[in-house]
Amino acid sequence: MAETDFPTELSELRSTLRRITDVIDVAALTKEVEDLEQQAADPNLWDNQENAQRVNSQLSHKQAQLQRITKLGTRIEDVELMAEMAREEGDDDVLADAVDELGSIRKALAALEIVTLMSGEYDEHDAVVTIRAGAGGVDAADFAEMLLRMYTRWAERREWDVKVLDTSYAEEAGLKSATFEIKAPYAFGTLSVEAGTHRLVRISPFDNQGRRQTSFAAVEVIPLLEGTESVEIDENDLKVDVFRSSGPGGQSVNTTDSAVRLTHLPTGIVVSMQNEKSQIQNRAAAMRVLEARLLLLKKQEEAAEKKELAGDIKASWGDQIRSYVLHPYQMVKDLRTNHEVGNASSVLDGDLDGFIDAGIRWRSQGGDES
Repeated sequence: MAETDFPTELSELRSTLRRITDVIDVAALTKEVEDLEQQAADPNLWDNQENAQRVNSQLSHKQAQLQRITKLGTRIEDVELMAEMAREEGDDDVLADAVDELGSIRKALAALEIVTLMSGEYDEHDAVVTIRAGAGGVDAADFAEMLLRMYTRWAERREWDVKVLDTSYAEEAGLKSATFEIKAPYAFGTLSVEAGTHRLVRISPFDNQGRRQTSFAAVEVIPLLEGTESVEIDENDLKVDVFRSSGPGGQSVNTTDSAVRLTHLPTGIVVSMQNEKSQIQNRAAAMRVLEARLLLLKKQEEAAEKKELAGDIKASWGDQIRSYVLHPYQMVKDLRTNHEVGNASSVLDGDLDGFIDAGIRWRSQGGDES
């Protein structure tokens, strides 16, 4: 094993941490935490539950970010002491532990650096993701379900809160569409690079002749907005349909018409929710998503920056951002960043960090501008 140059390594780690803290502005972050702590301590805070939840959520997110930075600084100091002690005592085991810790710190700094690249207006927000089956028939519906599982597993690995809001099952197998919410710091900024068309190539399990099939699914990502950021919606502009929630094969989830479909007549935007227990809860969830989509549409029209927003995703040939090839070889490749992985099964099981990090770096370099 080659000898590690600890002074050089530590100097580079400290330099990276300084760059990160300069971008994040630790002094301003500390002040934000103090202000939020004061708001959270207000005995009247819970008079407004929506505001109380917002304050506590923001406080938790900001505290975690501040602790993450502080802990990395401490770890760099600790590994320096560890290396010095190991050298003085000639302890190769401790020295090996110090080398391992250097690698661990380097990875943690790289992950934190990714956060500094997310400076969009809504990047800090929670995210709402919708997956829709595209061209490819039953294989596309099955692929949509595979993507839902992939993102769910990825979020669970990060211990991020995932809540499925709506699922529309296809007749034979898989999903026509699914909408889910992820609550975590920078969830939208992180997942927004996943928006676009995904392509699957495999031997179709639904083809009795065992032929290779290409299918597509579209991924849309929008930020979950705070109440103060939402747009006003005229009730006269809404068509509201209620229906019975249903599961795979048309099996009834409940016996009441609790599912809600909102159609915004001026824009034609349709939002359905059916996974909450009551019609009131489903309507509230649908309104939140509709408000987010309308605000983004408004921003899109004002700024003419379609590719920073949800956009029109066709889910067919010529529009894909990533290919998942399961036959005749295994390969997942992002067509924007050229990041690729030979183990397609691990990616579909939620191992997405490499693709997402590469996408965020690509975007920060202007890769999404055309």
